Amino acid sequence: MIAEPDDDGLVHPVVAERGPTVLRIALGGQLRRLREATGITREAAGDAIRGSHAKISRLELGRTGFKERDIRDLLSLYGVHDTEEREKFLDLARQANEPGWWHRYSDLLPQWFGTYLGLEQAASKIRTYEAHLVPGLLQTPEYTRAVVALGYEDADTDRRVQVRQRRQEILHRSDPPIVWAVIDEAALHRPVGGPRVHREQMEHLIELAQLPNVTVQVLPYSAGEHAAAGSSFSILRFSETELPDIVYLEHLTSALYLDRRQDLALYLSVMDRLSVQAERPEKSIEILAKYAEGYDR
Repeated sequence: MIAEPDDDGLVHPVVAERGPTVLRIALGGQLRRLREATGITREAAGDAIRGSHAKISRLELGRTGFKERDIRDLLSLYGVHDTEEREKFLDLARQANEPGWWHRYSDLLPQWFGTYLGLEQAASKIRTYEAHLVPGLLQTPEYTRAVVALGYEDADTDRRVQVRQRRQEILHRSDPPIVWAVIDEAALHRPVGGPRVHREQMEHLIELAQLPNVTVQVLPYSAGEHAAAGSSFSILRFSETELPDIVYLEHLTSALYLDRRQDLALYLSVMDRLSVQAERPEKSIEILAKYAEGYDR
């Protein structure tokens, strides 16, 4: 599992590169293994840090930040007394508590979207279906600017574009996630930002589709009706077994995060069917090229 520590007890740099969310998961997993190895219950561990078994569960799943006092008390309870080893755990906790890069944009981003950014940075696989626009991870700056202008009337357009560009850095990091996007042909037909911007966006999709970790499929009009008609969504998968797959559905003023087994099964089934109905990646690139050629230079 990628969240395992190196031989020297430190978390591998690849894990750290994926942001504080995955660092919390990594540290939480190590604490859980220590607890289980000593046969201590969650209830007993919760008592040791003046909390409950539910708090221990949240810590071990990486769903909350870490207090240094709690980490020290848990390490003592689990029999970790070596000063150097304890300091490694504490240092990891400090890194896990560091705000993500998106924190500097918190005045622009609603809390529910900040949560998504943390999960997106930590994901090992991202499957997305977009019915109306090119997915955010695959947009050019000018296309993003045109999209932002539709939804916001303020002076922060440049910073909003920066957020989306920062998100896209995960495509080129040393351990990038697999990104598999199915885009409805309607999104290609809609010239967001005008002919030039739209042509450049089509060309950008073709370039990104050449990356080994990116797959782009076009769902053509000829596919007819399909199970996700009108509903865009993303499915995030993680290397860490402690974190389940998550379905993300975004609305104008909120978002839904689904992780119940039955919901995941439904959306995975829909995504699989969309991938079958969509054109193969090679044919999809040909379709993108035709749309790019359709706009005057």
